[in-house]
Amino acid sequence: MPKISNFSKKSFYLFLSIILSIPITALAENKDQQKDTITGAGAHFAWVIFDSLKDELEQSTGKKLRLFGKNSNLGMGCNAGIKLAKRSTADHPTFGFVCCPLSQHELDSKKIKIYPLADEPILILVNKNNPVENLSTEQVRSIFSGKITNWKTVGGWDKPIAVAARLHCKKRPGHWKTILPNAGDFVKKRLDVSSAEEMVKLVTDFDTSIGHIGATWEFGAGSHVKAIKVNNIEASAKNLKNKSYPFHRRLSAVTSLQPTKDVLSTIRQVQYGKSFQSVAERFNLLPLNADTTK
Repeated sequence: MPKISNFSKKSFYLFLSIILSIPITALAENKDQQKDTITGAGAHFAWVIFDSLKDELEQSTGKKLRLFGKNSNLGMGCNAGIKLAKRSTADHPTFGFVCCPLSQHELDSKKIKIYPLADEPILILVNKNNPVENLSTEQVRSIFSGKITNWKTVGGWDKPIAVAARLHCKKRPGHWKTILPNAGDFVKKRLDVSSAEEMVKLVTDFDTSIGHIGATWEFGAGSHVKAIKVNNIEASAKNLKNKSYPFHRRLSAVTSLQPTKDVLSTIRQVQYGKSFQSVAERFNLLPLNADTTK
């Protein structure tokens, strides 16, 4: 099983701590430019939605839209998105985006509002060399829990299974918890990756591995992975809607309790605008608002 060196871990967490301390100051340019800019940051999988509609959103509000979260870079994620949203001011409007549901308790305690956008399938990812094309829900859960440890058990080659997991936002409901409800339920001998990009690289490099990733991830030419069916059902918006595909998470935007008019307009345009439908179809997202599901 591949391991991340202590040096790499220390470097990553140092980099992360520096970045998370500057989402407003360093990401801002100057006071005059801040007034004409809406800054958004957070999880990559919700960032994709806003980035895909960026030009249209800027035209609608007349404000420049600065978005951070691609490939979960610069330490961005759900927590960073929430932190940024809370710091919004009239002179520097901000919002965040998250890829996990938030409980009412968290919304109340952090004094934020949430705006659900879409449900996203969670893909079960294996290497393209792997002969397995389909697993049952029970088999997936047994592999991630460590009850099944060899691909031969599920009709594959006689090789041990290397489990990769990204168990972020452990206190929040949904997301990877649709696979197994708690981090402690996952097999202890696993590789915990820090980003979706690292997940794809791992499954590409090790042909016996299995992982999970959101459907909005765009796989580059260098990736050598495939999403398998679950219960002979593809990960799609249609199958989320009819509740036949089991693994998913919710993508949302978050704001302070008093978002500016332009921030609210930006989010509402994504929630209810017709253009979001094409983005949803491209990434197999299930829109959650009536105007986009007609």
